[in-house]
Amino acid sequence: MLGLFNTLNLGARALTADQAGVEVTGHNLANANNPAYARQRVVLQTSTPTPTAIGLEGTGVQAVTIQQLRDQLLDSQIRSEASVGGYWTAQQSALQNAQTQLNEFLNLNATGSASGSDTATSPGLSSQLDNLFNAFQAVATSPGDLSARQSLVSAAQSLAAGFNQAAQNLTSLNGLLNTSIANDVTSANQLLSDIAGLNAQIARATASGGTANDLVDAREQDLEKLAQLVNIQTASNADGTVNVSIGGQTLVSGSQLADTLATYDPGTGNLLVQTASSGVPLALSGGSIQGTIDARDGALTTLRNGLDTLASTLITQVNALYRSGYDLNGNTGADFFTGTDAASIGVNPALANDPSQIQASGAANTPGDNSVALQLAQLGQQPLAALGQQTFSGAYALDVQRFGEALAHANDQVDGYNSVNTLLLNQRDSVGGVSLEEEATNLITYQKAYEASARLITTVDQMLETVVNLKSA
Repeated sequence: MLGLFNTLNLGARALTADQAGVEVTGHNLANANNPAYARQRVVLQTSTPTPTAIGLEGTGVQAVTIQQLRDQLLDSQIRSEASVGGYWTAQQSALQNAQTQLNEFLNLNATGSASGSDTATSPGLSSQLDNLFNAFQAVATSPGDLSARQSLVSAAQSLAAGFNQAAQNLTSLNGLLNTSIANDVTSANQLLSDIAGLNAQIARATASGGTANDLVDAREQDLEKLAQLVNIQTASNADGTVNVSIGGQTLVSGSQLADTLATYDPGTGNLLVQTASSGVPLALSGGSIQGTIDARDGALTTLRNGLDTLASTLITQVNALYRSGYDLNGNTGADFFTGTDAASIGVNPALANDPSQIQASGAANTPGDNSVALQLAQLGQQPLAALGQQTFSGAYALDVQRFGEALAHANDQVDGYNSVNTLLLNQRDSVGGVSLEEEATNLITYQKAYEASARLITTVDQMLETVVNLKSA
């Protein structure tokens, strides 16, 4: 038989176990609105039985550990999706910024596609190109009309200014994206350091036989934040720590921060990522850092190159025809456009002050001759090899279409990520999320069990008192 004193110990162990249950339940309730928290529960098991004359007799219950309800497979899937979401969200943000800065020039609608027509208050490149060639046609119709010539100069200046502003905006955006990459690398390094520090704390806690559930929650939150920045690979260790690798390079090994990330310029003016100490370039496959890099070097570079090709072809083709013409004073050989690309295109400054110098005639001292102006007007409808057998307007439309398709694709991918991520988070909540109803039920259960254990101790105490009084009598 256990005897009264062992029964008293049984009740004390039950009180301790029930008290632990109340404490853990309270901890769950306190973190009900903490998205990084995984529900915990006390694991109870029967204490070691004692042999008696009638067989092994139970000695009650004891709390052996505090278990965290966390599914590592779901956590891994969420981290993987975080890298996908970070990648496409960064691309979407970069392209939307470009759309905002270039909307007047590209005349894009809110969905990222080219609109059907330019507005009167916000003309895009299509209208500006049409205005230029219509102005050449007006000069061809009235070669001696100075007002038509002045309108041609104004149309050309407006087009050149549009090219210049677009090139300036793209250059500015490129610099902002480089800054964003550098800032994300700084954030990633801080997270790597934090993860190594949490690993050290977890290792110390588990070495002493305890649990580190709250520290594991904090580390998982940091891992998911890091995964949004750059695709990571993790490996668990026996001491509860995790190793973190990026692009095949181990950056966190247990509690040690083995390396960090750094940006470098390969000579293009565009930042890429490498390891800080070894200088190994990293082939990143996801996360916002790579998303920003791919947007910068993909759709935005294609757009920039397309604008430069369009501007340089316009300069070359117009000047080739224009140079052979004669102005109203019999002069020839000058260029209509200056510069070589979208950033530098301009109009011959002499024409702004004296439109009579526009070389519209095919022969000297023939004010009524419109042959050169007519060829320039017809140039707008000619497919050109330098533009892939497209007209100027057609090449522009293709540039806008490619950009719009890239933005639309990024939007679709972000929507898809949001749906998958919501599904995964709901699945994780079903495993480790805190249910207020369930915890309230647990709280009542532990409370009643605690009261019953206290009643047991009171009863045994009274029995002991009776025994003592019997001996005294």
